[in-house]
Amino acid sequence: MYKQIFIEHAKLLKALANPKRLEIIQLLRDQELSVGQIQEMLDLPQANLSQHLQVLRQAQVVTARKEGKNIYYKIAHSNFLHASDLIREILIKRHQNDDLADELVLKMSDLVPLTHDPVCGMRLSPKTAAFALKRKSQTYYFCAEGCLKKFKTQPDRYLKSKQK
Repeated sequence: MYKQIFIEHAKLLKALANPKRLEIIQLLRDQELSVGQIQEMLDLPQANLSQHLQVLRQAQVVTARKEGKNIYYKIAHSNFLHASDLIREILIKRHQNDDLADELVLKMSDLVPLTHDPVCGMRLSPKTAAFALKRKSQTYYFCAEGCLKKFKTQPDRYLKSKQK
């Protein structure tokens, strides 16, 4: 049993060893999302996303439920988020003295209040955001690359809908 745990641990880490799969975990942090929503947020081809979700399902990192034609995913256990957060904290500390320091180190005041992705409306903070963009002295936070791309192509569309 002792050796089997290490084997299982290695299999799990292998399933997580992909930036897009880690990004999917972050997107599912506080919510259940459909495949279509995840696809839009990540700006990934559907076949590619399906492969990533299948790996995460087989590793039991996410669970899925079907409702009509839609499949919804959520994190199988909150400890996956805790583990991910701990690793991110290690990486932030590791880079605190190099060129990435300004981008990685966050002050506690940056973490509250929570904000929303202007494109998809996902609730997030600078700590959980995948991307940040400064525009006219305002910082906007995004859950994933797809939302950032949409915002960059039509910022006024999303800023107007935010003001309503």
